[in-house]
Amino acid sequence: QLVESGGGLVQAGGSLRLSCAASGQTFSWFAMGWFRQAPGKEREFVAAITRSGDRTNYPDSVKGRFTISRDNAKNTVYLQMNSLKPEDTAVYYCAAGRVNIPSINPSHYTYWGQGTQVTVSS
Repeated sequence: QLVESGGGLVQAGGSLRLSCAASGQTFSWFAMGWFRQAPGKEREFVAAITRSGDRTNYPDSVKGRFTISRDNAKNTVYLQMNSLKPEDTAVYYCAAGRVNIPSINPSHYTYWGQGTQVTVSS
């Protein structure tokens, strides 16, 4: 089970930190990813991290602004989002997959959270 938290309303230029708490299986067996979906748009890859946290991956749209990290002792993955823009507004989902690459491919992820809303006002 994956449970996201930390979403909310923030002004453009602000920051938010999302958390995703995992339970049920050994967290360190899973690569973790964050995806987002805005109304009327396709689901979009945001960030991913390997099982140990040694490698990460980001699309150009968030590179330099977002940082994914994980704490395997706490079974939690984080997404630090800085310099937020109105176009970052979406429901953000965390996902877990039994791969050891920071994959951008949603099909590599088996488990998904319920999502948390992030709204950035201009």
